[in-house]
Formats: sequence, C-alpha cells, structure tokens
Amino acid sequence: MRAIRITRFGGPEVLELVEDHPEPEATQGTSVLDVSAAGVNYADTHQSEDTYLAPQSLPFVPGAEAVGTLPDGRRVVALVAGGGYAQRALVADGLAFEVPDVVDDGQALALVLQGTTAWHLLQTSAQVREGESVVVHAAAGGVGSLAVQLAKRFGAGTVIAAASSERKRQLALDLGADIAIDARAEDLKATIEDANGGKVDVVLEMAGGPTLDASLATLAPFGRLVTYGLASRQAPSPVDPARLLRRSQGILGFWLAHCMADPQRYLADPMERMLELVANDDLRPVVGSTYALSDAAQAHRDILDRSTVGKLVLDPSR
Repeated sequence: MRAIRITRFGGPEVLELVEDHPEPEATQGTSVLDVSAAGVNYADTHQSEDTYLAPQSLPFVPGAEAVGTLPDGRRVVALVAGGGYAQRALVADGLAFEVPDVVDDGQALALVLQGTTAWHLLQTSAQVREGESVVVHAAAGGVGSLAVQLAKRFGAGTVIAAASSERKRQLALDLGADIAIDARAEDLKATIEDANGGKVDVVLEMAGGPTLDASLATLAPFGRLVTYGLASRQAPSPVDPARLLRRSQGILGFWLAHCMADPQRYLADPMERMLELVANDDLRPVVGSTYALSDAAQAHRDILDRSTVGKLVLDPSR
C-alpha cells in the first residue's frame, strides 16, 4: 500500500512516499481502517525529528489520526498509534468514533486530536470558570481555533486570541474571540495586559521559550497557564515554585496521550458532544489545506513556517 515512511530523523525532507509498505494486520481489539483522509499535526514534525515527548524508533509511518471506513462499513474517525499517513491504518476499538453523515472528513479530523486537546485544556486542566479571561495562543491553528469557540461556550468572559498575521487574527475574531493581538509583539506581556485591562486568568500556551515566559508574567492571582507544546523549539526559563506560591498561580502541562490511555473516560463524551455541535452548526472546525499524500513533506514545511490555518489534511488516494 502507499504510505509515508521515515527511515532517518530530520526535517520535512525525511518524509518519503513508498508504494509497497506492508499492510497492517488486525489483532484482537483492533481493526484495519480504510483511510479516506489523514490529519497533520504540529507534533508530527517533532516526531520526524525525534524531539517529541515519546521517542520514536525507525522506520515508522507518522500520523496520529485518520478517518475512513471499518470492515463492518462504519465510517469513523480514529486516533492511531502511528501509521495514519497511509492508505490503511490499524485502530484500537476504543479510539474510533462514529462520524455523522453531515460531518465531513476534515471536520472530523479537526476534532479527534486537536478538538479533544482544546476541550481538556479548558475543562480538565485550566478548569475555566464563568467570566474568566482566557488567552489562546496560535488562535488560528487547529487547537486554537476550537479553543476560542469552546472557551466562550464554557463561559469565559473575555477571550484574547494571539496570532501572527492580520488574516489569522481576523479569523479568530470571526470565530468569537473578543480581542485579537499580535503574537509577535515586541512586548507580549504588555500587549496581553493592555488587551485585558490587567492580569489574566488563563493562558493556553504551546510555543514555549519567551512566549511562555511573557504569558506567565501576565497571570492574575489564582491564574493558570497550561502548556501543551514547544513549537519554538526553545525551552522557557526555569520556574521558581516560590514565585508561584507568592502569586497563587499555577502551571500545568497537558498531553493527550494520557487521555488515550482511558478513552471511555476522557474522549468518548467530548467527541460525542463536539460531533453533535458540528452537525448542528454550533461549532466550526476550521479546515485548511488538503494535500496529496505525496505532498506530505510540503504540509510539514507549511505548518513549520506558520503559513497555515486550521486542520491540515492528507488525501491518501493521491
């Protein structure tokens, strides 16, 4: 079958299309998914470099999510333990979710990893409360564009969207953000505080480095910063627990892998509710570009240079 195979670590150039990759074989508790579309995530670029939270072993087929048809005819979107960038992928029964006919492939892919991440960032980690201010970094991206909408749905008072271009900031405003700011502002701390009229309650942060440092400095007493990525490839400054104590603040980390370990507890309900919202036009997953499987390397280049918005999709038939 056709698949993207990685045999050495590096940048987008290591993504190679092969036509004869071995077919996956189902074992107990798994099924083979006939993939109609696969999702691309920023984390995939870390995996190709072997800089992700979980180390990779060569060779491997990247891709953590796919949508398609199971042998029994059900159309599902699934989280996969690798192998999504292919015509067929192996899925665990508990990580496959039926997709309503009115929800298209790109929308379903936007929800299964990035949507559930946004949900848990707000509900499980930050535990956003009515009227709180929420800063969403990368607000036009896959997670951010859904987090902006869900934050309002969960009762946030002011949602401040940070994005790197005017086009992306306008998209965040169209999705319901109250204020949009330049993520590349010279004084990001002051920009955030000016936008909110003071300190903020919650920050969702995935860049690391100076962005995390500036964001942490904007927190009000009892404020929470949730970190869920390191897109800048820069580590933030070390955190002094005494500083958090003096300010009654918290930093939390989030990784969806821990939800995947107990999907019935952590994923089934958010997926059911978000799919229903999308079906009723009450939640708008932003679907960006669709690439041929043979252009997977270009998809990685585009997501690395931050020229993309929303969910990126691979078509394994091309």
